[in-house]
Amino acid sequence: MADFEGASVDVASVLSTAAKDTQDKFKSIDVAKDVEPELDLGNLLATDLQPIDLRELKKDREAFLRNLARDNTQLLFNAIWKLPTERSNGLVLAKLPEPSTVIPREKPIPKPKPLTKWEEFAKAKGIRKKKRDRLVLDKNTQEWKPRYGYKRANDETQEWLLEVPENADPYEDQFEKRIQAKKERIAKNEYQRLRNISRNKKISMGDKILEPSSERPTKEQVSAKLNLSRLSTASLGKFTETLPKEKIPRKTGKKRKFEPVVGDMSSERARNMELAEKIARKEPLDVNKAVNQHTEEKQRRASESNADGTGKGKKGKRKRKSGGQARNKMAAGKSGRKVGKKRKKS
Repeated sequence: MADFEGASVDVASVLSTAAKDTQDKFKSIDVAKDVEPELDLGNLLATDLQPIDLRELKKDREAFLRNLARDNTQLLFNAIWKLPTERSNGLVLAKLPEPSTVIPREKPIPKPKPLTKWEEFAKAKGIRKKKRDRLVLDKNTQEWKPRYGYKRANDETQEWLLEVPENADPYEDQFEKRIQAKKERIAKNEYQRLRNISRNKKISMGDKILEPSSERPTKEQVSAKLNLSRLSTASLGKFTETLPKEKIPRKTGKKRKFEPVVGDMSSERARNMELAEKIARKEPLDVNKAVNQHTEEKQRRASESNADGTGKGKKGKRKRKSGGQARNKMAAGKSGRKVGKKRKKS
């Protein structure tokens, strides 16, 4: 009993009432089951092995499933709070063990990316990568600008004057030299990237001076490369000097094949039938292809007629006039009257 401003309070009754209200509002964390569920704390998985009470399930399915999920979740949380914990940023974290249940995956677990030569060297020497600031101070304008990219600070490409070194050629273009040096750096970085890929995939690759690999080329490959280098001149190898005992191949490439203009016309008939079938199926017609075929067919017929001697010769060539007609035309031009042959009276 306690006396507060002349009034008596029964503490035992207050505590009993609060415990009853709490029990009615919140259920106990102690859950008793005939068959203990299997807990996989690594995957936060609980498997209930207790048989289902069909009578309670048919009586009120929603309430039965809700109570079953609540009890299993409470058992899972009770097991989690028994694990060792640690504090981080004011939070209490539980150290989960390794999972014991194998969960199927759609794709295999990705393999760890192999380290490059620089990453291996930095790991051996204990070098840690430091994140640099994005903005740096420009020496010329005294403004903070991006380190890389558009309008970057200390951009050497915007300089209009370069100092010529003492030992350098005074007539050498320093701007072109700087551009060439940048291209070489880019090529070197790309070459090192390819070397890392070939080393990780165990593919043979030449060294820094780009020497050929250990695999010896065949005789056919060597002859093909020699023939290609011979034909790379402006004269297509006409004045290229030959090596001693070198045999120059006669056929240096594939010969173009044209369809015969006489003889069996089965291929042309098949193409025409295929075109007719496409038109019958109401498929879209390739106008350019049709025009090209018509032009080729017209040229082929013209060449055949000229070869047979039935052609009329080149177009636009006029016939040579006789001497009498030319003289009559000249006389008509001088006198201003028409001159021609007299018509015979019948």
